[in-house]
Amino acid sequence: MEILSTLFYFIITIGILVLVHEFGHFIAAKLFRMRVDTFSIGFPPRAFGKKIGETDYCISWIPIGGYVKIAGMIDESMDTEFLKNEPQPWEFRSKPKWQRAVVLSGGVLMNLLLAVLIFWGIIYSEGKYIRTLTEIGHVTKGSPAELAGLQKGDKILSINGNPISSWDEIELSVYTESITKDLAIEIQRNQEKKILALQQTNIPDISEERFGILPSGLTVYIEAVEQGKPAEKAGLLPGDTIVAVNGVEVGMGSLQDAIRSNAGKEIILTWLRGIDKMEARVTPNAEGFIGVTLGTVYNGPIKHQQFSFFSALPVGIMELKTTSVLFLTNIYQLIIGKASLSKSVGGPVKIAQMAKRSADSGVLNFFGFIGLLSISLALLNILPFPALDGGHLVFLGYEAVFRREVPAKVKIALQQAGFILLLVFMAFVLYNDVINF
Repeated sequence: MEILSTLFYFIITIGILVLVHEFGHFIAAKLFRMRVDTFSIGFPPRAFGKKIGETDYCISWIPIGGYVKIAGMIDESMDTEFLKNEPQPWEFRSKPKWQRAVVLSGGVLMNLLLAVLIFWGIIYSEGKYIRTLTEIGHVTKGSPAELAGLQKGDKILSINGNPISSWDEIELSVYTESITKDLAIEIQRNQEKKILALQQTNIPDISEERFGILPSGLTVYIEAVEQGKPAEKAGLLPGDTIVAVNGVEVGMGSLQDAIRSNAGKEIILTWLRGIDKMEARVTPNAEGFIGVTLGTVYNGPIKHQQFSFFSALPVGIMELKTTSVLFLTNIYQLIIGKASLSKSVGGPVKIAQMAKRSADSGVLNFFGFIGLLSISLALLNILPFPALDGGHLVFLGYEAVFRREVPAKVKIALQQAGFILLLVFMAFVLYNDVINF
């Protein structure tokens, strides 16, 4: 039942994203009176479908996206028969370059629009919850934050001269500011203000999430307990709140540090179950794990902002901008070799898991996850890579600058090479998903 539920949410998620993307190409082509031969979810070969009018609406076997076949365009189908004839008024190649550019960008624009609509709806429905504190509750040992000299109790005032008023601003600023610069972190420690420096090369990539600080006001609880592991044997249950290790009060980061530093050694765990305080001796395994999945509840100061229907729109657009910046930051870090490819990418298994998890957390969380994926799909497709929308736009840009078309044989060769590389990449992310399952 769990597998069927996960598969269901995966199909819904991917179905929405691909349908919206391809509809963007489709509606733009129709707007400029281009003939659309095929509207496919998935890449060829064709599995099944139905022809309505001039268009074959179908499902295809290779589930790594979809495509809209527009008459007079060299695309994923590799069809070049039309080149034997003169350009026709309904063909892609006969239209002005600006119209072709709009058609090629239609999928990306629709995915971005979908994300904005989702964020707009979520913000209008539930507003925004802002953690209005900048005080550090934990600094992980050996982390870049510790290297910079940050300590528990420090209040972060600014990063590279930009004032900080919430914890969310800290998390965003650390990664966006460190793309091309070192960090200058202004803090208040007791009554004294200091500026701490951290070199750009010491900032971890976004996918690792190991800068090393957590806000004060976090309570650690147990989300899940693995069968047969030390935690289960000690009597821990989901929902329990761990408050101390060996009599020392702990939060999320300090709890993990305390358990890992006592790998293979017996420790005394103290936890709360409701109002009851419980205690047991537990021995972490050789890797420093006791077999629990931890979660946190934030109990610090929080500001709930509510928005009217129209005022929620610009906030939704800002969410799109913020998410896009973080995504592009990760792409940049991949290109320069700073980010780990295996940690940064997720395939169908990971998407299915996250779709199920977000759906279990509520409808708004599920749609929020779709919004994030929609941005990822848009930005990936606009990259200047053969077989992606960005690759087609590069061809079009070349033709606009040099006033001559890229030879059909070159287009096809690059398309085929790009498609093969996409299949190899898909195989990698699927393998990566499986080994990390």
